[in-house]
Amino acid sequence: SEAFAPTTSRAIRRPLAMRATPPAEQHSFDPFNFAESPAWGVESGAGLESQGLVSPSAVAGLGLAAMMAMPEEAMAKGGEFGLAEGRIISMAHPIIMGGCFLVSLGAGYTGLQWRRIREIGNEVTMLKAELKPHKLKLEAEMAKEGEEQNLTELNKLKADVAAFTADIDAKSAERKELASKDYRDRHWALGSVLLGIGGSFAIEGPVNTYMRAGKLFPGPHLYAGAGCVAMWVLAAALVPQMQKGKDWARSGHIGLNALSTAMFAYYQIPTGIGIAQKVIEKTKFP
Repeated sequence: SEAFAPTTSRAIRRPLAMRATPPAEQHSFDPFNFAESPAWGVESGAGLESQGLVSPSAVAGLGLAAMMAMPEEAMAKGGEFGLAEGRIISMAHPIIMGGCFLVSLGAGYTGLQWRRIREIGNEVTMLKAELKPHKLKLEAEMAKEGEEQNLTELNKLKADVAAFTADIDAKSAERKELASKDYRDRHWALGSVLLGIGGSFAIEGPVNTYMRAGKLFPGPHLYAGAGCVAMWVLAAALVPQMQKGKDWARSGHIGLNALSTAMFAYYQIPTGIGIAQKVIEKTKFP
């Protein structure tokens, strides 16, 4: 009997028996009864061989096979993130960062003008200190009477006092004019915009790139951009020490912002224009 047949012979005969089973007796997984449906465009009962058309079950099978064969990296792109992959959002980074470069120039200018106001105040204080002994000497010389007065020395002292006074008046007028333009508040406002919006969209750019391409592209644009943002943050971190009158903090603040602006101009703008052109080529509205 088959129960006592060698294992090898049973293994050989079993597949043969299975292949001999009529097709009608074989069971297939078809929960939607695609096999009983007619081919598209063919009346019920018409043979596929004679029509040369594809049945719904065949289409479903081919679609499933295509999805299983699709790489995960390809499935992560091509519209999965909707508008975030469109041209409008993709171009937000280059447009806003270009505006941030102009903001950094404005912040630098207003910051230097605010520093100039403080420097003029120190200069006026020093001039007044230098003027004081000259005025005392002039008053003493003028107090003398008759032949005791040295006219040459008197005229020299008058000229010195007049020169100091004119210089003090000129600097005071310049300082008053600069102070009327409110450079301090304008500098703070531009700095806040640069740190808040610039820092946020510096992060948005790589995120959007990854959403569109599935990867980042390390290079000068990415590295220099990270360096610029880091210097913005470090410069802002020095503000409390600047408010305490620390000159080293003021010099560091100016140096970091000057370096970040130079890097922005040298690296970010040339490379960013090229990247923006590629974004326009590879994206569609919206």
